[in-house]
Amino acid sequence: MAVEIPPLVSPSRFRRRGGLLGECLAEFLGMFVLISFGCGVAAMAVAALPGSGRTAGATTSFVGVGDWVMPVLGWGLAVTFGIYVAGGVSGAHLNPAVTLAFAVRRRFRWVKVVPYMAAQVLGAFAGAVLVYAVYHDAISALDQAMKGPKTDGHTLATFSIFGTVPAQYFHGDVWGPLVDQTVGAAFMIIFIMAVIDLRNPAVRVYLGPVVIGLAVAAIGLSYGANAGYAINPARDFGPRLFAWIMGWGELALPGTTPSGFSDYFWIPIVGPLVGGVIGVLVYDLFIGDVLHIRTRMAKIPEVGCTRPVTTTPDVNTLAPRG
Repeated sequence: MAVEIPPLVSPSRFRRRGGLLGECLAEFLGMFVLISFGCGVAAMAVAALPGSGRTAGATTSFVGVGDWVMPVLGWGLAVTFGIYVAGGVSGAHLNPAVTLAFAVRRRFRWVKVVPYMAAQVLGAFAGAVLVYAVYHDAISALDQAMKGPKTDGHTLATFSIFGTVPAQYFHGDVWGPLVDQTVGAAFMIIFIMAVIDLRNPAVRVYLGPVVIGLAVAAIGLSYGANAGYAINPARDFGPRLFAWIMGWGELALPGTTPSGFSDYFWIPIVGPLVGGVIGVLVYDLFIGDVLHIRTRMAKIPEVGCTRPVTTTPDVNTLAPRG
């Protein structure tokens, strides 16, 4: 807005909000928005739509492969608006993998890494609280209607609203989901670096969140089914912790599922962190270094590429003639 907006709280009382504290608050709120809409769309697909009579049955969520588009689009939009909310203050990392990658190769101060990650996890936890409060009735109805293994009355289906679950075809093997999470996070970081790198063909700053949201959606469309599409330690652990507190027990922590997985919770944490570092290194090796060299050498673009050309006028042509 063009008009000056007075502060809600006097700056003299909260001066620290202009520094790291303010950045952590922004990360908290941005992550809160991300999870509120990301887990919200999961609650819609898994519990609310079936329970409301809008699907083929009370326990039927997906009936075709095309239905996967709904959560993927929802998570992409959740990331987009989370970035819009927090970007102006903290840069909107909204993901410990992004924070770690920025610390490794983008001179993000290491002293900020743990506070950023803590704020992200807390924001994700708070977002899960909101989703549960809004969809409690739908979740309870689905748990009651579902047959099969239950943990304190809760089912794996309703847990999947909050935490990620690996595909059954892995049969309890951790390497498949771990590789999936590493690859997905690596691609995410590569896409983010490409979008924010001003040496690349620039995405206008106000469109950056949209493009990053589309990148997250693309990863979900291509790699989402293997391990539940976390690619973000805070996105998984915050809601997972909340689900554990609310009675999902070992389904949440340590992450023991009927499909044979035990202690699964660490995979959506370690995989994205490793993938994030790999992604930023790959981007810099293949793209960033080339852009740096071209900038230093002012290399003439290849045929078909254009850029502004400046010329230095000949001093003889500017000299006064007698």
